[in-house]
Amino acid sequence: MCVRVVLSGFFSTGTATTTISTFSLRDALQIWYLGEAALADLAGTDLMLLAGTTQPVAFFAYPDRPSLLVPEGCELMTLAARSEDAAAGLRALADALGAPASGPVQPLKRPEAAPTGPMTPQAAGVSIARHLPGGAIICDDSVTSGGGVASQTGTAAPHEVLALTGGAIGQAIPLSIGAAVACPDRKVLSLNGDGAAMYTVQGLWTIARENLDVTVVVFANHAYRILNIELGRTGAGEAGPSASRLLDLGDPRIAWVDMAKALGLPAVRCETAESFETVFASAMRQRGPMFIEAAIG
Repeated sequence: MCVRVVLSGFFSTGTATTTISTFSLRDALQIWYLGEAALADLAGTDLMLLAGTTQPVAFFAYPDRPSLLVPEGCELMTLAARSEDAAAGLRALADALGAPASGPVQPLKRPEAAPTGPMTPQAAGVSIARHLPGGAIICDDSVTSGGGVASQTGTAAPHEVLALTGGAIGQAIPLSIGAAVACPDRKVLSLNGDGAAMYTVQGLWTIARENLDVTVVVFANHAYRILNIELGRTGAGEAGPSASRLLDLGDPRIAWVDMAKALGLPAVRCETAESFETVFASAMRQRGPMFIEAAIG
């Protein structure tokens, strides 16, 4: 029997993985962003348990593309409603099944070599995997850049991820503030697209004012790239001049480092993988706020 547990925007990753039963349980990780990719990943699932959330749906709805992310023939069951304690529900399920207290552990495997060359999300992911401390909390709203980071950090030190939910663009900066206040002894990493960060950029001032241990990374490609992708998926063809301007963040070009410094954070722009490696490693070694512009476009 294959079971999928769907949680509310949260998962643990890194070297530690757990199982709640002796039957096949897929890792309770993020569902893929694109609906067709999510359904491909979920194929073969017999039972989907909802813990602290509702049935998963795609971010956008388009003709001839899936919206409800429940495979055909899969039974949907609510383990804990949004108003209930999802963690307690999972513990009760584990007890009822007689599940082991701990599951298989994936060995720690940080990348040995530092990244080199152009600044890319994948290069940033390598540096993050190399230097992220155990117990860190990642608040992720990096949208099109997030996959490059996630692909590199699966065997990093155990950490937790507060993931983008429901298309709530702009959530990573305020989410990181809450995480840092709730867990002052843990390093918090905020990953942001530049379009997303512009929704809540004022949160940088709060991070500085409260001297929170948050490192903010903005992947600056100076475009709402995810919206370009979604426009293409509608089948409407190439964006015309007016639509292209709506999706552009380069006129005027945002001076991220200047803005972060004006709001009270030490800030650095990284144009190469080597510079990001150096700056990120330093940020992880010390406490307090830090802002990094990862210049990917």
